[in-house]
Amino acid sequence: VQLQASGGGLVQPGGSLRLSCAASGIIFSLYTVGWYRQAPGKQRDLVARITIGGSTNYADSVKGRFTISRESAKNTVYLQMNSLKPEDTAVYYCNAHISPTRDYWGTGTLVTVSS
Repeated sequence: VQLQASGGGLVQPGGSLRLSCAASGIIFSLYTVGWYRQAPGKQRDLVARITIGGSTNYADSVKGRFTISRESAKNTVYLQMNSLKPEDTAVYYCNAHISPTRDYWGTGTLVTVSS
């Protein structure tokens, strides 16, 4: 199983980025998939999550700015990030979860929001 995150980069405050997480070895639509982020010196926190049924939930800090979506045909989950703030700077990770023994993490992608 591999989850490959991409799309990070340097963006100015107020800008946008779209992160992608592509899976191989599992079918994403059968998992709850989440995006997490970890800033330097801080713990890894949930940013957004999409369930098997398509329900979504977001951290309060990103509500109204970030959108998680799933494209089953490409076995990929996206995180559209708008109105980015410096405090969004972090390494972003995707996670696929069904059970404690079927829990997979992807590589991280660095998002830096700075002028």
